[in-house]
Amino acid sequence: MLPLTLGYALLAIVLVLVGADAMSLYLAHKRADAVADAAALAASDGFALVVDEGSPRTVLDPADVRDLAAEVIAATGDVTLVEAGTPDGVSARVTVATVWHPPVSSVFVPDGVRVEATATSRTVLR
Repeated sequence: MLPLTLGYALLAIVLVLVGADAMSLYLAHKRADAVADAAALAASDGFALVVDEGSPRTVLDPADVRDLAAEVIAATGDVTLVEAGTPDGVSARVTVATVWHPPVSSVFVPDGVRVEATATSRTVLR
């Protein structure tokens, strides 16, 4: 009876540790999403207003998009900028990456998982 009890206790401990690591990975991914969203939003606010044939429109410069995204990401700490640009001249697309390390190391969870997030923000003038 004792080996069965120890086996169940060991299984319960492993499940709790893996659950804690899974929650930590989820939170790291959500943080990367939030940083990418903030950087894309800041980058899309750096538009230039152009009047073309009497109608105004917004234009994003790829260099400005990268610079504005880099400023936001520099304030976050451990997240790095992978790519920032404008695919169509009115949207800012930002990709960030970070490396997640489990809070509780175990043989069941890998150490050092790369987490990437991409966000797009669009400027519209109506």
